[in-house]
Amino acid sequence: MSDAAQPSAAEVRAAAEAVKAALDRHLDAVERRSGEDDPAVYAAFNELAAAAEVYDELLYDAYDEVTPFEIPGDDTLPPYAGPEEPSALSVLIRRDYAVVEPQRLLSQARRVAELDGGTDSDNGGAGGAAAVGDSVQTAIGVLFGEYEPDEIASRHKEFGLEEGDSTLWVAAGDELAEPGEWLATPFDQPDPHQVVCRFDVSTVFDEELDDEDDEVDVADEVEEADEEDLEVLGPGS
Repeated sequence: MSDAAQPSAAEVRAAAEAVKAALDRHLDAVERRSGEDDPAVYAAFNELAAAAEVYDELLYDAYDEVTPFEIPGDDTLPPYAGPEEPSALSVLIRRDYAVVEPQRLLSQARRVAELDGGTDSDNGGAGGAAAVGDSVQTAIGVLFGEYEPDEIASRHKEFGLEEGDSTLWVAAGDELAEPGEWLATPFDQPDPHQVVCRFDVSTVFDEELDDEDDEVDVADEVEEADEEDLEVLGPGS
């Protein structure tokens, strides 16, 4: 980073003061909380996390130093504030895939295109291959046009895909949207206060479980070692 782009000492100091003020507000909200899901505590927590992140970035840019604090990601939902008896629901799903075998993807799409369009006698029965060509983009469109997303998810390996993270959010509403109302912007961020539940799938959870298992294994080894020591050093040894 150039000297011109580096934050000034005054900016870093101001960011530090903002963290201190956010700490005070957070503690005040905790002391005054009305219950486990007090929205004031949630808001103060987010303000503190944001202030700490700004300070951490400025500190690093100005002095190449970091704080000992890990800023948690905002992966939890705030307290539910939607209707008590919802009359409509929105289900939002995201599934990520890596294209790990493009040739398998192309082969499956050519087969689908050939079955849908019939063979092309002028091309020796290669109508599907001609329709898809060597375009992975076209192949993806063919496959997702033919199969439901749930079938793609259950058969992803057949299509040369590898699963990434996925999530499903269920948001409540008072009434169903008018036909075509949200089609132009279907993926605008939903109001997290109206999300009834969410289900996340990620390998990061497996890694966390592996880390916990490793910690347990180490603890067991230490305990076993202690027991062996006691046997050696016990009475009569």
